[in-house]
Amino acid sequence: MADTRNADLTFGATDYLVYMAAINTTAPTGFTDPATPWQMLGWVTTEGGLFKIEEETKDVDAAGSLEPIRTLATKSTKSLQVTFLEGLNPLVRSLYDNVPVLSLKPDSTSGIAAYDFPDKPNDLRYAFVFDTMDGDKRMRLYMPNGKVTERGDEQPQTADVMPVQMTFRFYKGATAKAVHRSIDYGDVDVSGFFPSGS
Repeated sequence: MADTRNADLTFGATDYLVYMAAINTTAPTGFTDPATPWQMLGWVTTEGGLFKIEEETKDVDAAGSLEPIRTLATKSTKSLQVTFLEGLNPLVRSLYDNVPVLSLKPDSTSGIAAYDFPDKPNDLRYAFVFDTMDGDKRMRLYMPNGKVTERGDEQPQTADVMPVQMTFRFYKGATAKAVHRSIDYGDVDVSGFFPSGS
């Protein structure tokens, strides 16, 4: 077997960008910056995003066998955690506070935005794009139907900026799977990984 190790296939994200749009907005094509109606959510911490796939199974046991005779897949959830640095970004604030973004529009006279937190959580859903890049290598995650399901503690402080941490959960869209990944290998030759003729 050929040695296909290649240090150029390592991936160290030099930037991490998050975009949102209305639920089921079509995915941007290629790796260009998403155009309107996509909107960027601003700076994130150097940790970027933590993408998780959690799967649950159930074993079926039967008499006469010491091992399960079958394993059923009962759940597969996809989530992504990001810590944003722009604590006053209206898009970030609306996701964290679980209110429509128009709630953050300042009053034309006072310049103040004021709103109530919902007593019962709103089911606000959007489409999301998460872009990472390493030189000319790129990865993009597109989620047509996602919402914030967990929020970190809010702590305004004097020692640092106030981080806004959120965990997004993703669901199937109207015409698309819950998560779609695109990879641009840049100038790295990956042809040795695939059988001839495929």
